[in-house]
Amino acid sequence: MTKQHLNESTEYLKSKGFDKPEIGIILGTGLGKLVDEIEDPVIAYYHNIPYFPLATVEFHTGRLIYGKLEGKKVVVMQGRFHLYEGYEMTDITYPIRVMHQLGVERLFISNAAGAINPNFRKGDIMLIEDHINLQGGSPLAFKNVSKFGDRFVDMCEPYNIEMREIIRQIATEEKVSLQMGVYAAVVGPQLETKAEYRMLRTLGADAVGMSTVPEVIVANHLRLPVIALSVLTDECDPDNLQPIDIQEILKIAGSTEPKLIKLFKELIKKI
Repeated sequence: MTKQHLNESTEYLKSKGFDKPEIGIILGTGLGKLVDEIEDPVIAYYHNIPYFPLATVEFHTGRLIYGKLEGKKVVVMQGRFHLYEGYEMTDITYPIRVMHQLGVERLFISNAAGAINPNFRKGDIMLIEDHINLQGGSPLAFKNVSKFGDRFVDMCEPYNIEMREIIRQIATEEKVSLQMGVYAAVVGPQLETKAEYRMLRTLGADAVGMSTVPEVIVANHLRLPVIALSVLTDECDPDNLQPIDIQEILKIAGSTEPKLIKLFKELIKKI
């Protein structure tokens, strides 16, 4: 990654009509219908954007969508990148830097995750208040990082407090059950063993997934306020563990998605 790469990606998107978006949104597994709400959409496919990675997961669409949502200009990533696809963390987070360079001032992230907290249930939405990085690396661990921002980034509050409070208020007003907790990011793509779920619970994780944390680290590097919500698609109880059905996970994510869309749209209105 170089400044020139970022400039070429940004200029391509500007030429397509991506005009100073205010909010960037990353959509997780099974959470793609928000794009149907975008007015006057302009679409850029990842394979056409210079230096952009390509999504290789079959249920992740690879396109960047620009338009208006609740009166504000947004750019939405439909299809994200993961370590388990063989990407470097700098590749995974490259789109965040591009969105920031386009003008994005706030970042919303969604993901599908497994519930570690025994009080959480599949179909719940969890507001991420903190995270544990178990992915074995950092998107800031490269030689010329100081050309893109400070090498050492404070992470005492990686998730924006103001937006978290607004989301909690919206959930109360809209009668959406909202859990709050700590998200643990692992590499994957295999699911966890019983012993690993016990370890995660001991570490203080409330949910586990394979994404989000690299993007949040880079958002903090760019001083870009970020918020993240997890749709809990399965219950990871090591004493009653059942084999995972990916189709069931996608179904649960899809059925919960309208609540997530409501929270994001109301947040856009209020900020």
